[in-house]
Amino acid sequence: MHEIDVDAFVADGFVRVPEAFPRELAAECRAILWRDTGCDPDDRSTWTKPVIRLGGYGTPPFRAAANTPRLHAAYDAVAGEGAWQEPGGLGTFPIRFPSTEAPGDDGWHIDASFPGDDPNDFMGYRVNLASKGRTLLMLFLFSDVGEDDAPTRIRVGSHLDVPPILEPAGDEGVAFMDIPGKAVPASEHRPVALATGRAGDVYLCHPFLVHAAQPHHGTEVKFMAQPPLLPSGPLPETSPVRTAIQRGLGR
Repeated sequence: MHEIDVDAFVADGFVRVPEAFPRELAAECRAILWRDTGCDPDDRSTWTKPVIRLGGYGTPPFRAAANTPRLHAAYDAVAGEGAWQEPGGLGTFPIRFPSTEAPGDDGWHIDASFPGDDPNDFMGYRVNLASKGRTLLMLFLFSDVGEDDAPTRIRVGSHLDVPPILEPAGDEGVAFMDIPGKAVPASEHRPVALATGRAGDVYLCHPFLVHAAQPHHGTEVKFMAQPPLLPSGPLPETSPVRTAIQRGLGR
């Protein structure tokens, strides 16, 4: 059993949980995803788009991947014991294919977490200092991901640059579309890490972590899910997520 480095999570904004779920389960889920892409894994001529987005996977193999004992212990470690809801599924899968075409979704950003006036308007979603609606951003690797396989780019420590931007907005928070113009320049000085790993690895990320997709220059299709970990209530005082927010505010 690998220990979770909570201090690294607070300082860097993320930790990788190796072997968080079985590789055999990743393969089972990958077969379902291949079917749903409409592409043939053995015929590269069917790989015509740089990215295909799928979502809504709450069937047993996907729920099992998100709810291993190892992951539950890791959720407790970085979010706070009992501060999260058991994932019912794995949200969006941006499936990335080797391509010379720009993916069109590779800008630096942080993920928003609660709706604005119109719950159906994704671009109107917001984020506030308490990270309402999101305890963690998570990256579930369902295929092996090397440096050429479009690994998610992460600005190490960028989660500490975001709280001062959000604090003046209060509970109402800041709209998703307004965040990049503020958080991205504030974190430009941060070093970049790549979310590489093996199928079955999971990255647990602070909800304010500035990150970005990138083009796929490798040879094999990348399968990854990026669900939120939902809160069970307000973040407890002892939550490492909250500790990092306070550190970002200089407290």
